[in-house]
Parts: sequence; C-alpha cells; structure tokens
Amino acid sequence: MQRSHIVRPAAMFWGLVVFMPVGVTYLSAIVLLLALLVGGGLRERYARLRANPLWWPVVAYVAWTFIVLAVRPHYPETPSNLFHGLRIAFTFLMAMALTREEALWALRGFLLIAAFNIALIVLHYTLGFPVPGALRGVVMEVGNKSISNALLFSIVAASAAVYGLSQITGHRPWRALAAFALVLGLGAVVALPLTSRTSVLALLLVIPVVCLHQWKNHLKALSAALILGAVVIGASLYQLPQLQQKVETGIEELEKAQTGAVFHGSWIIRYYMYRDTGAMIADQPVAGWGIGGWTDQWHKRGPALFADSNMPHNDFLWVGAQSGIPGILSLLAIMLVAVWQAWRRPDIAGRYALAATLIALIASSVNSAMRDAQIGLAVLWIAMVYLRLAQESQDPDPWRGLWPVRPALPARRQA
Repeated sequence: MQRSHIVRPAAMFWGLVVFMPVGVTYLSAIVLLLALLVGGGLRERYARLRANPLWWPVVAYVAWTFIVLAVRPHYPETPSNLFHGLRIAFTFLMAMALTREEALWALRGFLLIAAFNIALIVLHYTLGFPVPGALRGVVMEVGNKSISNALLFSIVAASAAVYGLSQITGHRPWRALAAFALVLGLGAVVALPLTSRTSVLALLLVIPVVCLHQWKNHLKALSAALILGAVVIGASLYQLPQLQQKVETGIEELEKAQTGAVFHGSWIIRYYMYRDTGAMIADQPVAGWGIGGWTDQWHKRGPALFADSNMPHNDFLWVGAQSGIPGILSLLAIMLVAVWQAWRRPDIAGRYALAATLIALIASSVNSAMRDAQIGLAVLWIAMVYLRLAQESQDPDPWRGLWPVRPALPARRQA
C-alpha cells in the first residue's frame, strides 16, 4: 500500500466510530492525524489549507488563543481548556486537508454506521434486541453522548430531507416519500428515546433553510414546501407528548429562575450560566479572564448547586469569557464562513453541507458542541467533511462515487 493511501481508511475510521464512546473517537482523531503526517503530500495539503476560506479565521482564532495565554492569568483548568480549544482548530484543519476521495471515505464510514445504528434502534424497540454497553447512547438518553448521537441522527435526517426534496424536483415521488419517512422516523428517535431538544430545534430550523436554498428563485414552490412542512411537523410534534412536556417544564424552569429559584434543571442551569457568563464578558471584554478562567469565575458567581459544571453550554460564551470579544468573533467567523461556503454552492452538495454546518452552529449556540469532545469529535467532524466536499468547486458532483457502482455487463453477441 502506498503511504498516501493510509489516509483513506483513517478518515473512514473516524467516520465509523462517531457514535462510539469519546475515547474511541479520540483514538480515531489521533490515527488520522498520524496518517496525514506520514502519508506524504504535506506541501499539497498545506496549499489546500491556505486556499481554503476557513484558513484565516482558524489562524486568527489560534493566534488570539496564544496571545491571551501569554498576557492573561493561568488557572488549574488552563491546560485542559487550551487543549480543547486547539482540538477544535485541528478538527477544522484535518477535515479541510482531506482530498475529495478521502472525504468520501470518511462520509462512507459515517453513513454506514448510521444505517447500522438505525437498524439497531428498530431491532431494539421492536424485538428487544440487546444493545452493547458502548452503544447505549444510540437507543436511550445517556448524558452528552446521547446528545451527540441525536445530533448525528439529525444530520442524517436533514440529509434525507435534502435528498427527498431533490427527488421531488426530479419527479421521483416514491424515493421522496421514502426519504421523508426516514426524516420523520429519525425525528421521532431524537425526540423520544434520545430526548434531545437541541436536535429537534436544529431540524425545525434547518429543513426550512434547505427549502429556501433549493427554491429561493421559485417562490410559489418554496411557499408550498414550507406550508406542507409546517403542517407535517406540527402534526408530528402534537403526537409527541413527552417533548411537549419537556418544553413546558423548561418554560416553568425559566420563570422560576427569574424569581431567584435554584434547582437542578436543564433550562434553569442555562439561565444562570448565560447570565453570569455574559457578566464575565462584560467585565473583561478585551482579552477575557484567561484560558481556563471560566470555571474560576463560575465558582465565584454561579449558584453553588452547579459548581461542578465546567462549561456554559454555549461555545461562544465559553470562548468569550476566556478570551474576550475577539475570541467570540474569531470562533463565530469560522462557523459563519462555513455556513456561507455551503450556502454559496447552489446544488445538492451545497444543501447537504448547509444542513450539516447549520446543525453544528445551532448545537454550539445552545450546547457545547465544540468544547465538549463527546459532541465535538463527532458532530463537528462530520459537518466539516460535508463542507469539504461542497468546496470542490470544480466538480459538478463531489458526492459522485460515494458508493461503488457495478459496471454494466457487455451485451451478448447474437449467434
């Protein structure tokens, strides 16, 4: 095997293990990094990175991180927070350094394991099929790993929606119906057994955006798609009392938090985190409190009941508290450039990337989808692989060859 070919299976390995526990995804990231370093072609990869629109936003983010590290105080959490901040940057860079073929291998791994896990969910809830401990987060709510898995399923659901919309345009109604059935099925999975409001919110916001992307020059078709989608989604949510109950509970938590109540609850902890982290940024807007400073300030400002938290459930607030408004702007610029790159591509490859990058952006805004490695090593990686394919501007179909096509047999000669 040529050295350059070792990157393909390494990229596929990361795609295959995104639903696995975080230790395995860390291993896959290390394997890919080593494969990129020893596989040769570093000059070509560097040139590809320099030409990528994400290059300078990532450089600005990393440079400002080191400036803050040099001029601001250090804390016991500084090493771990510096590591996670640089890991975020390396995830972007490794995805952007891939060739088209290597990105396809990563995508194959992701879609194969997603299909396997969908089958596992069906077997578990219909036949009681036992689930290995490493995959419990695929079929039930298990902390942040199940949130990560739900977001990955939302990327698959959004991809199915994009495919279904393209089949409507191509006058293939049965394929479209099958794709939309998958969207509804995965929507039920993220809303019920995985109970991820972040994933449901992401789907509700992303699907209208990809409709707008497809039919932005055809307002009549766009209006019909949005109305039909609103009716279907509304009827589906009406049939999910568990989700309704969670939303109602969250609203009650916010109302009680505003009166000063403190108790364990998903929305109430976010209320205090967002309020107090915003105050941290207002107090040190230029360079923040220093890398690792959020935890120190949180212990001084936040309710004692939530003292064991190590991130504010919002990546931009986390960066802002530690490195000020320039830190927020640099990380936000990376994500906005990614979304803009996907939006600029007018075809289905652009819509796939638009859905994936928007889901990553939404999850980073209401959860720690980059800071938390359980989510960031999976969702961010897959979103950037989608984007990497959409950046193949000279290729009219960058997803071409995702699955090997059996060549047609030559016709038999007549006797």
